[in-house]
Amino acid sequence: MASKKYKRPSKISPKKPSNPAPGTVSYSGKKSDLVTKLDIIDYSVDYFTKFETYDIEEAFKFDDIKNITWINVNGLGNSEDIIALGNHFDLHALIQADIVNTSQRPKLIEYQDYLFLVFKMLHYDESEQLNIEHISLVMGKDYVLTFQESEGDVFNDLRERLENSKGRVRRSGSDYLTYAILDAVVDNYFTVIIFMTNKIELLEDQLFEGNAEAMLVADIQELKKEIIRIRRAVMPLREVLNRLEKSETELIDPSTDKYLRDLYDNLVQVNESIEIYREMIWGLMDMHMTLSNNKMNEIMKVLTIMASIFIPLTFIAGIYGMNFDNMPELHYRNGYFYLLGFMLLVIIMMLWFFKRKKWL
Repeated sequence: MASKKYKRPSKISPKKPSNPAPGTVSYSGKKSDLVTKLDIIDYSVDYFTKFETYDIEEAFKFDDIKNITWINVNGLGNSEDIIALGNHFDLHALIQADIVNTSQRPKLIEYQDYLFLVFKMLHYDESEQLNIEHISLVMGKDYVLTFQESEGDVFNDLRERLENSKGRVRRSGSDYLTYAILDAVVDNYFTVIIFMTNKIELLEDQLFEGNAEAMLVADIQELKKEIIRIRRAVMPLREVLNRLEKSETELIDPSTDKYLRDLYDNLVQVNESIEIYREMIWGLMDMHMTLSNNKMNEIMKVLTIMASIFIPLTFIAGIYGMNFDNMPELHYRNGYFYLLGFMLLVIIMMLWFFKRKKWL
């Protein structure tokens, strides 16, 4: 047979990353086809209004310093709208660029008139796939701007509290609204962690049942990638909240510090859970390897016992298979049956010996 000719693999050239000028507003995500939509809430203690619009100029009408305005922007693909909104609120060009740069890690930047935060929103969709969404937040004295890639978030309970005047959010300033937004995101982290716990427990059950091993290894690998993605998205936020709680900016009322401290403690708990589940997932892989080795050892033990039984039988058959005339037992009338009986006795004695040694 002619040997196959070795084909040298083609050289893979890495994709050259784009390097726009600093301050260039260029969306880097995968949802550029979505139309920019604004959810606007304007409120005070005794006033509330909420509406949706696709016209960015509608956001410019809320300049009443007596009210707090929350503008949530869905869709970051339209750079012109982001620039127009950023210019209206006097946001630095670098901030506008960071808003649409979805690869940004969680961070906090303090300016004199506003604070800029970046964090990640996590959730599982209907197909149980982990989604990580880039969220930017700008907090001014009487407004909060949030930017997300698409519709759908974890703020519905907060919007309901605002509309029904529940809690202290309507009686507080933009700093407490910022805390409430971050609190909703961190609370949803616990939901993701609980879902992750259920997936780990399900894999543990399947692992001990020994079903679909090839698929099980793939599921463990996928779960390991998920926990790494969650860890990368959540861990930097701990430093952000620590800086926010210790910030000396006048935009944050001292009464809000205790809420930020509690939020920081919750995030510490989330991070500890992530580390625990990360170790558990690694343990699942080690457990799978151990069970596979044990199963292989059981197979090898059975084969070894069978080989050990047949070794003396093969030895006896080999001796009486030699072509000599002067073998004393060769001409016995019932020699064949005597030899078979002796072989059976050897088998019984070896099985008894293996049983006594608890090898069976």
